[in-house]
Amino acid sequence: MPKLHFEDFQPGSVTEYGPRLVTREEIIAFAAEFDPQPMHLDEEAARKTMLGGLAASGWHSCCILMRMIADGFILNSSSMGAGGVNEVKWLKPVRPGDRLTLRATVGTTRASKTRPEMGLVSFLYEMFNQNGECVMTLTTPMMMGRRHPGAAIS
Repeated sequence: MPKLHFEDFQPGSVTEYGPRLVTREEIIAFAAEFDPQPMHLDEEAARKTMLGGLAASGWHSCCILMRMIADGFILNSSSMGAGGVNEVKWLKPVRPGDRLTLRATVGTTRASKTRPEMGLVSFLYEMFNQNGECVMTLTTPMMMGRRHPGAAIS
């Protein structure tokens, strides 16, 4: 039985996850499989790009975020998934050796008008490196199961 339901997410509440170490090997392995651009594959070639050195693919950063929230709360929740991502911004390169932390802030919540078993929770995710620099943001509405479907929300 999932522990967290729609009713457990209050606007303005903040949770943090991590840190998670990013290695050179995983950056290159992800890039080789999914984003084979020089700045993600080869340190020498990467120095000649606008990133100035080897950096994780932005999509790799999104996957790291997903893993952090899956381990942090989704796998222990009534999550019904998300219909998409409103916005993602890659603000700074994620480098080998970075230790990433993730801040999840609940934005708005609302019960579904058409599906009484579900509520929508909007999240702002901010990913930081070990220096406190924000490297990525992502906003998304998530569908969460309700503990008491159809109950009035106060």
